[in-house]
Amino acid sequence: MYQLTYFDAYQFEDIGKNPQRYNSPFGTTPIHMFEIEQRLCDNGITLEDIVDAAMGLYVSHGMPEEEAAEEIMRKIKKYLTDPNVSSLLLGAILLEDELYNKRKNSEIADDPVFLLSDEIIGMAIAECIGGTYARFEFTRYDQKKPGILAKLGPFLDDAIAGLIAGCTSRLYSDCV
Repeated sequence: MYQLTYFDAYQFEDIGKNPQRYNSPFGTTPIHMFEIEQRLCDNGITLEDIVDAAMGLYVSHGMPEEEAAEEIMRKIKKYLTDPNVSSLLLGAILLEDELYNKRKNSEIADDPVFLLSDEIIGMAIAECIGGTYARFEFTRYDQKKPGILAKLGPFLDDAIAGLIAGCTSRLYSDCV
């Protein structure tokens, strides 16, 4: 019997055939490490929000926007199954909760210049997915903060920017 790996889980046409994994509340929906999609939703971030933010700075490389949005969604779903990407996202979620959401008058409420760990997490996610090129793409999203990125705290905005940067960088590399 074929054992499903986290890298090929997203490829099934019939999502209902996917097994449940890690006691995921999604039942038979695509497998994501550490229930990361649900954790993002719990923080007000949907996959559609992430794609919308990605499209906010999309640069056409000969691919129509609708097709690009679909491909970015596929890449996001794929990389949410990667344990390294998911664990970095989980780290950002937990740090945001502990150091930003739970602290009255948090020291990092305004994303101070001395806070670098949030940027490091975002760059690590981008590079895990898209290599060195994605680091430059991360800078664009980090500085402009399109869509949902403008509404997130210091850790999640950079982590999601890293996810977007990695996926868009991969998309651009596939187009040339």
